[in-house]
Amino acid sequence: MARKILNRKVLREEVEAAEAAGKGKKAGESEAPKKPKRKSRAKEPVEVRLKLFWGVFNASMKRVALYEFTQRKQAEQKAADLNQGGKQNHIVLKVKEQVTQE
Repeated sequence: MARKILNRKVLREEVEAAEAAGKGKKAGESEAPKKPKRKSRAKEPVEVRLKLFWGVFNASMKRVALYEFTQRKQAEQKAADLNQGGKQNHIVLKVKEQVTQE
């Protein structure tokens, strides 16, 4: 079957006439004004305070004891005592925990 030959010049003139009559609006545009987008409000950063402690941990990384940062010798002594009394190895690591406001 033969296709109908389209006259592009005539089609273009029809589109321009429709745009002029419709004040430049395209077929997909609606006549209602668009609402402006609301700016997203960024959350203010919450100040989180951390405090450093010494923790004594067993081989499965469960905390056995917790000491203040100035009490490192006591934490190491506790780990040494636990190593002598059992089969598991105990180590001393730094632990950061969140400070609660009172």
